[in-house]
Amino acid sequence: MPAVTIRSYNPADPADLVAEAPRPGAEAVLATVDRARTAQAGWLAAGAGGRSAALTRIAEAIETHAEELAELVVREVGKPIAEARGEVARTVAIWRYNAQAPFEASGEVHETAAGPGLLLTRRRPYGVAGLITPWNFPLAIPSWKAAPALAVGNAVVLKPSSEAIGVARRLGELIAGAGLPADVLTVLPGGAAEGTALVGAADVVSFTGSTGVGRQVVRTATERGIPVQAELGGLNAAVVLPDADFDQAAAHLAGAIAGYAGQKCTATSRVVAVGAAYEPLREALVKALAAVDGTACGPVINEATRDGITAAVDSAREAGAEVLTGGTVPERDGWWLAPTLVTGVPAEHPLHREEFFGPIAVLYAAAGLDEAVAIANDTPYTLSASVHTRNLDAALTAADRLDAGMIRVNAPSSGVDFHLPFGGAKGAGHGAREQGRAALDFYTQSRTISLLPAGDA
Repeated sequence: MPAVTIRSYNPADPADLVAEAPRPGAEAVLATVDRARTAQAGWLAAGAGGRSAALTRIAEAIETHAEELAELVVREVGKPIAEARGEVARTVAIWRYNAQAPFEASGEVHETAAGPGLLLTRRRPYGVAGLITPWNFPLAIPSWKAAPALAVGNAVVLKPSSEAIGVARRLGELIAGAGLPADVLTVLPGGAAEGTALVGAADVVSFTGSTGVGRQVVRTATERGIPVQAELGGLNAAVVLPDADFDQAAAHLAGAIAGYAGQKCTATSRVVAVGAAYEPLREALVKALAAVDGTACGPVINEATRDGITAAVDSAREAGAEVLTGGTVPERDGWWLAPTLVTGVPAEHPLHREEFFGPIAVLYAAAGLDEAVAIANDTPYTLSASVHTRNLDAALTAADRLDAGMIRVNAPSSGVDFHLPFGGAKGAGHGAREQGRAALDFYTQSRTISLLPAGDA
């Protein structure tokens, strides 16, 4: 039976084949995990200095090839060039940051309850980390998973999205060229069968992707008794109070709604205007979204995504909603969609409940902050939120009551600080946080060790 080939195409030019690779199959995944498990022992034995030096070399290799990588990201996933360069720079910073992690304290020393001796805690790697990553940040997300996993001594098997295999393959080549030992990190393209096999064989699993697939990953890993984290996206809200600077807020919101065509898990998809903020914000936001051009927005990833969004807009309009701006498909090659703002959407419409992953948001009106917080929290997918106000008391109140893993005040909901914990609330995420010190804890397990004098044993 012939091998099935995975192909990725340029979303701005669907005739442009960017990369292709055969699907290896589940047995190849198991063999790869076995080789990684063998290689992991030597990687751990390299010590903190060896692992730190290797991660530093990886950062340098990515930095050396920065423009090449940025151009490949633009071509394969349609990311605007400024954002693509920013992602490459962040990726370099992620590897540099984690290159220092091998020297972090890996445990504590405690006094015994009675008599001489020592009680120690020590964190040790699990073995093989299975990483399943999406296409929208094809360098940064694999890196913020792989770098801390490697830093603490795990080997890594990375299954990237089928729509970003070209970037993932190039990243793997640069990592190998930087001197990482064979089989310590393997990029293994594939689909559902390969992903299922990886979750069934790895010692620790980290997933970013759709809610449906993520829940299955969590179930499988939990049944196996291995640690798992899953980031499942979000329906992120922005709350704008009457004292906000509306032009500034609109600029932040337009970027969070339409930047990179809204294809960020932290993108704003719901805007809640409080009291007298509604009319001036509506006017400013319509103007700001209409001014967003293709150099900032870009195409959505594929035809199915574009058609799903336009169908949702059409059905909302038929149900009585008002399209304030956008909702149209430009006459050009690729999967483009004008930045879109809708209001008056019926309560049970999918635009209220589902993540469409495109440049579209719903505008709501709230009488006061209490109602605004209730609207913002009325979703199971609360990853990120933003609050726009000059009032410190209101900002603190909202930050305390919003059910989101990340809350940004007078800033876009989109954006991640790689040195701080990242993850969602409720159904937006499962398990431990990613990034920063939290990632080092996730990829290791704690052991308690008692050291007593031989004569008192």
